[in-house]
Amino acid sequence: MTTDLLSTPGDTSWFTNARFGLFIHWGIYSLTAQHEWGKSKRFIPEEQYQLYFDHFDPDLYNPDLWAQTAANAGMKYFVITTKHHDGFCLWDTKLTDYKVTNTPYGKDLLNPMVSAFRKQNMRAGFYHSLIDWHHKDFTIDAHHPLRDEPNVAELNAPRDQNKYAQYLHSQVRELLTDFDDIDVLWLDFSYPQFGEQGKGHKDWQSEKLYKIVRELQPNIVLNDRLDLKEGWDIKTPEQFQPRADITIDGQRVVWEACQTFSGSWGYDRDQTTWKSLDQLVRMLIDTVSKNGNLLLNVGPTGRGEFDRRAIDRLNGMGEWMRLHSRSIYECDGPPEGLHAPEDCRYTYNPQTNRLYVHLFAWPFKQLYLDGLAGRVNYAQLLNDASEIKIGLDAWVSGQTQGTRIGNAKEEPLVLELPVIKPDVTVPVIELFLK
Repeated sequence: MTTDLLSTPGDTSWFTNARFGLFIHWGIYSLTAQHEWGKSKRFIPEEQYQLYFDHFDPDLYNPDLWAQTAANAGMKYFVITTKHHDGFCLWDTKLTDYKVTNTPYGKDLLNPMVSAFRKQNMRAGFYHSLIDWHHKDFTIDAHHPLRDEPNVAELNAPRDQNKYAQYLHSQVRELLTDFDDIDVLWLDFSYPQFGEQGKGHKDWQSEKLYKIVRELQPNIVLNDRLDLKEGWDIKTPEQFQPRADITIDGQRVVWEACQTFSGSWGYDRDQTTWKSLDQLVRMLIDTVSKNGNLLLNVGPTGRGEFDRRAIDRLNGMGEWMRLHSRSIYECDGPPEGLHAPEDCRYTYNPQTNRLYVHLFAWPFKQLYLDGLAGRVNYAQLLNDASEIKIGLDAWVSGQTQGTRIGNAKEEPLVLELPVIKPDVTVPVIELFLK
């Protein structure tokens, strides 16, 4: 496998340094407290769903607090759902009345959010749904809340998907015109595999939409969900961890794993499958070790606050990042030919020539690293900069003569570890390479 990085139109140089971002799924669906797909999954008719629009009033919304919480967690960028599949818009768009300024809250949510995160030196990204179950011209398909109605053909007759595509293009144009230097555009999603009941690049007129995006903000980082073979900047595996670097035709691509704290993207009051702090830290490390970014999602409540469980996890990740962020920022996977031991992950900073060993399980006294003998000047625990001795002591060395394992052609680098695991979620050893 080649290590060349596939060239893309957008500027991903900052993106591959940042490595850790915040996804935010927020809208009137937060009032249902049952997932952002509720309108579709529960076949909620328009008149019933209107109740959530009529009662949306996030009076506790404090974007500065959101941004501070994310920055303290070590996140470097955020992506907010400007519009999700239900069609509700978080900003004062000129193109529809189905927007936050017409709810009881009555104010734009998006501008203050972008300003707050930028004050924390975080880059701004917009998620914008290609789907819109509210729009009168969006044709009923396999995901639409009306898909099981007996008269679907009759309901679809007056709908014009081409008119909807024009609306979609106009909203993207509005967002990229009214907001300067948006760093990420996350368009979601295409499903041509459903055939006549699906939608893909023809339905979105993706080629035209792509031209609009590149003309208005040529450096923006664009995701891969327009159903186009070329033009995207990042691959976006969702709710799973790839086994290795993502490659196309032998070339590494920039990628971002989008993951949730729990099993839901939008606020879900009764969700119990919340990931532990240990799982989340490991997920971040594992992603970076494979040359990816982690975009970790929170679904704020209907009153505009982060769930206390999300805050707890973010605070915990922030404490780990406070001590270990230099094993994440500006880091890639390991140099060619180096493979981490079992229960470990490597990340590597090519600028500083430092290799980081993340220990998912704490071994007893010795850690053996293949391929690194004679290549390390110094080793230390990253959390407290305490030295880790290199090489076995004389007595242990004498006892291990002739115990080489397998067909190893050279002795491994041996690190002498303390018996007690450091009091951090995942310990990291920093190796200063020669």
